[in-house]
Amino acid sequence: MTLLSAKGLSKQFGSLTAVQDVGLTIEAGEVVGLAGRSGAGKSALIKILAGLVTPDAGEMQFDGRSLQWPFHAYGLGIGAVYQEPALVERLDVTSNIFLGHERIRPFLGKWLRLPDQRKMDEEAERLLASLDVHLPSLHEAAANLSSEQRQLVAIAQAMSRPLKLGIVDDPSALLSYPYQEKLLDVIRSWQKRGTAVLFSSQNLDHLFAVSDRIVVMRQGRMVGSFQTDKANRERIVAALVGTANRQQRTPVIWALDSYYRARKQAETLRHNQMLLQRDLAASDSLNRQLVTQLADQVKALDSANLALQDAQRRLLTEREEERKHLARELHDQMIQDLLSLNYELEEVAGKAPEALAADVAEVRQNIRTLVTDLRRICGNLRPPTIDSLGLGAALQSFIHDWSSRTGIEVTLKVDKRYGRLPETLELSIFRIVQEGLNNIWKHANASSATVSLEHTSPRMLLVSIADNGIGLQEGTDLAALGQDGHFGLLGISERVALMGGRLHFQNQNGGGLLIQAEIPHPRAAEKAF
Repeated sequence: MTLLSAKGLSKQFGSLTAVQDVGLTIEAGEVVGLAGRSGAGKSALIKILAGLVTPDAGEMQFDGRSLQWPFHAYGLGIGAVYQEPALVERLDVTSNIFLGHERIRPFLGKWLRLPDQRKMDEEAERLLASLDVHLPSLHEAAANLSSEQRQLVAIAQAMSRPLKLGIVDDPSALLSYPYQEKLLDVIRSWQKRGTAVLFSSQNLDHLFAVSDRIVVMRQGRMVGSFQTDKANRERIVAALVGTANRQQRTPVIWALDSYYRARKQAETLRHNQMLLQRDLAASDSLNRQLVTQLADQVKALDSANLALQDAQRRLLTEREEERKHLARELHDQMIQDLLSLNYELEEVAGKAPEALAADVAEVRQNIRTLVTDLRRICGNLRPPTIDSLGLGAALQSFIHDWSSRTGIEVTLKVDKRYGRLPETLELSIFRIVQEGLNNIWKHANASSATVSLEHTSPRMLLVSIADNGIGLQEGTDLAALGQDGHFGLLGISERVALMGGRLHFQNQNGGGLLIQAEIPHPRAAEKAF
């Protein structure tokens, strides 16, 4: 029996088409895997199916009933787990799990009904225990939980309700490997109870492990539906990338395998290290065995780090391509449309009364300001001069605009021996300078800065960023900065490491911070800048 039927679903956000003419059916008790690359429209589709987003076109029936957006999903028996946990920050764990469907006990006969806190706490503890989650207190506010704990509470929230359809929007990014396996067990338990599931994930192994059928989205469209038992990874990847060329599919399959294998190894290592620490505390007699295990784990970590670096390089390259595409669309479509509109308003102003002409002139000025802002955004997404004129010209243009916006004076020094470098290298150096200057703007309280590119040898480039601000606090830890949401210096460190370079931070005697990145590169033809 068909539980959910959607036809012609479309949704556009501004000029971006997120979902286009999508049709989907889910049978009662069926687990449907939803595959698609980043930006394919999976999350937008899921929010439409969950009643959170109203589509521009299309219709949907659930359990024989036609729905109108927005609708209350839980009231219909639809529960969802999203990429980012949807919890109420000030409420505690139990209250979040049972929010909107509290367990009630009668009080003073039938005239008064109150929440049964004891029953909810017992059931919350049972649900979390089934996920192998043990929190210090069920009355801890959600705001105080880690990202992984929050996601597990969101999963328990969905488990606490009687569902006809469970929607799972790839929450595994916040979950360590053991808890990813727990999530798959939850989906299997739903399937056994006859609950239908729509499971979105970029991990094909997860989709093949639990789904009856896999549907594939690409560029907002539904491009394929495959019975899992009759499909293989190659057919799914062919639909994901939109090619039947085996040579083009193979690198994508390899990249997916490398990324998830590396992540699994890293999570296994962390789990094993925790067990090792526990064993060490329990008995010193295991020292010799533990040393051997630790050596094995170090080897696994080295292998995982190499695979993760490869995956990170591919992710950065893909992100730069997406930025380039978005910048081109903004420039070639939106900016040109705004300029055309401005010309039309100029003609209107010439024919309008004087009072109206002044208003039109103000609107035209606002459009010019918007065009300027969009051009700056395009420049941040993809420096327009880097492809044609190279890194030096791109940095000069960016620094001039950045200095005008921030009021911080910047001096750019480029070695006369500087020549063109490979595109990926030039883009990485540009991003390092971009992140370094933005870090100065946000945190350094500086009035001036200096950026220099200098060849220290024919195959070594030294990138220096210095300011006259407050510098770094003593004992600053990059990992701690990342946990606090400050990713500028951490991003610079990661980029330099991926290029095989060395990074050095140092507070200057006269005040301010000096960042130096030594980056190896192929010998390039010398060309004065």
